[in-house]
Amino acid sequence: MHNSHPIGVFDSGIGGTSIWREINLLLPNENTIYLADSANAPYGNQSPEKIVELSIKNTEYLIDKNCKVIVIACNTATTNAIKLLRNSYDIPFVGIEPAIKPAALNTQSNCIGILATKGTLSSSLFTETSDKFASNIQIIEQAGTGIVELIESGKLHSKEMTLLLEIYLKPMQEKKIDYLVLGCSHYPYLTPQIQHILGKDVTIIDSGFAVAKHVQSIVTSSNLLSDSTDRGTHEFLSNAKDMSTLKSIIGALHSKYSISSLKF
Repeated sequence: MHNSHPIGVFDSGIGGTSIWREINLLLPNENTIYLADSANAPYGNQSPEKIVELSIKNTEYLIDKNCKVIVIACNTATTNAIKLLRNSYDIPFVGIEPAIKPAALNTQSNCIGILATKGTLSSSLFTETSDKFASNIQIIEQAGTGIVELIESGKLHSKEMTLLLEIYLKPMQEKKIDYLVLGCSHYPYLTPQIQHILGKDVTIIDSGFAVAKHVQSIVTSSNLLSDSTDRGTHEFLSNAKDMSTLKSIIGALHSKYSISSLKF
């Protein structure tokens, strides 16, 4: 049995910690390994071929670390690589994609906004999801160019970030969106700032809790749920030159963890 083996999580940097947080809240006794490929962030600026290459590399690293489930905590990697990964490896994968469905089902203005990376917005999976759930409503798409880089460099609350968000969100305001879908795992850390700009009448949604529930379902149905009564151990690996931003975020989320430099 592999119940004590860790849940593996990878992202193109620190953004996927927003997904990791939801998993840890729901499954506190599970061990986890988080891989932050910050040296290649953001994946949204990479070619589809490069995204697949990096996703394979991350996957094989986590398999070598005996992970029992792999969570792709990156919208761009999910939309571009998850089908190939599922066909190539005998391990459960959980992906993340923009929460278009709940926004489309609940909108009253018939107009929703999606803030995501260029790689996610241009993917075939994103197009399929939009066509399936939101064909009869207006979608205002906006690539969040530059946002990931600012977050990775510790400029979450900078003037540059405020300016970028205002530029990206004002056109959505003018179109009177009532839901904004955050289509990148980095973006939930911006929710308070985004809510301030858009106002209380716009509902902001992301995929974090839904992903955590899916992980819970998979480990339970596959009989892989940890039977430990102790809180899990958590290992964070990053190839960033400066890991201060990762350390500050993880330190705020959890008291027991280790962070190591990844030669990757």
